[in-house]
Amino acid sequence: MSNTPRFEFFYDCSSPWTYFAFTRVIPLMERLRVDIHWRPILVGGVFNAVNQQLYAARDNMFANKQRLGHYVKDMSDWAELCDIAVGQPDVFPVNSVKAMRGAFFAQEQGLITAYSRAVFEAYWGHNRDISQEEVLCELCGELGLDTERFLAWIASQSCKDALRANTEELVARGGYGSPTMFINGDDMYFGNDRLPLIEHRLSQLLTNA
Repeated sequence: MSNTPRFEFFYDCSSPWTYFAFTRVIPLMERLRVDIHWRPILVGGVFNAVNQQLYAARDNMFANKQRLGHYVKDMSDWAELCDIAVGQPDVFPVNSVKAMRGAFFAQEQGLITAYSRAVFEAYWGHNRDISQEEVLCELCGELGLDTERFLAWIASQSCKDALRANTEELVARGGYGSPTMFINGDDMYFGNDRLPLIEHRLSQLLTNA
């Protein structure tokens, strides 16, 4: 339908909360019959631009046994709700730049959703270092993506520019982390726990369409 709301999902696979939102948003949008416009970003670039205080907050949390204990419980509870496996990777935080550039290659092949799910699962579910090209190539092989073309694509200037452009666009539109979602361009929602608000707003728009 031409009057269907536009829904954008800005994301980086290095975030567990983004993994939870990714898992939940797909069936939600299928039920509402709203397309998802996947927008890969580099969340570290967003933090460096507008949210540098997050680094100190994260360090403080990991140094606080009570907060860390609840963080672990919270992740476990969300993982159970989403019916996915989520652990604490050995490499954390991870350099996700190549993985997120790869999302553009997968998008060109019509496989961005499957690719992103595979990257999320590899990192959060199987403790695999997604900063390594060999890991990403294995995932591509499992999806039927050409690994030589993948490596050439993520090394290309156009791919680097695309990831940078998405990241800068998110910051320019008021975003400060992952996942950040927009309805019809300027109605912004941040975080996994905002999906009920998104569902409510989209339902209103679809009813009034």
